[in-house]
Amino acid sequence: MRTVIAGGHGQIALRLERLLSARGDSVAGLIRNPAQADDLRGAGAEPVVLDLESATVDDVAAVLAGADAAVFAAGAGAGSGPDRKQTVDRDAAVLLADAAERAGVRRYLIVSSMGADAHSTFKEPGFAAYLRAKGAADDAIRARTSLDWTVLRPGGLTNDPGTGRVRLSAGHVDRGSIPRDDVAAVLVALLDAPATAGLTLELVSGDTDIATAVAQLA
Repeated sequence: MRTVIAGGHGQIALRLERLLSARGDSVAGLIRNPAQADDLRGAGAEPVVLDLESATVDDVAAVLAGADAAVFAAGAGAGSGPDRKQTVDRDAAVLLADAAERAGVRRYLIVSSMGADAHSTFKEPGFAAYLRAKGAADDAIRARTSLDWTVLRPGGLTNDPGTGRVRLSAGHVDRGSIPRDDVAAVLVALLDAPATAGLTLELVSGDTDIATAVAQLA
């Protein structure tokens, strides 16, 4: 399997790259900063320097050619303003979807956030802008009938070691946290589970091993 990951130097993306490359998959990560290339190589991924805020659909489609799946794991970051949350968290996700359609790549996973809502009125303005951008991206992806999409909405992200045990549901789950290790492992399992296409999933730490949690969704 070949997977192309947008936001290839992100904390979840690097973990995902390591997992995919360790099992022998081909993986490429899209990065904006060439200085990050060695980190991707160290994770077993092919670095592709491409700025999704200025790239065209054709630029991205050329990278996706021959891929089996695309994963959107990019984000503007906590210190960014509302404008960049729109251009990265929303617009870049839509651009990747447009390019996947053009390249004939049907499988599309997007890492969103619990609470994502295009009309969020969350009281903290910066986080509200983030939730609105993520929600708008999710809505745009879920409208694509040409993509086998899955929206993954993890709770609060931590750098604790993964436990391999989660609560994963197509319904609502209570808010909680989840190690980035486990988010990456769930993404691998979702890539291997085409029956999860068309689902919006909430994810926090729990008591069910990842393989079982994903199998229960089908």
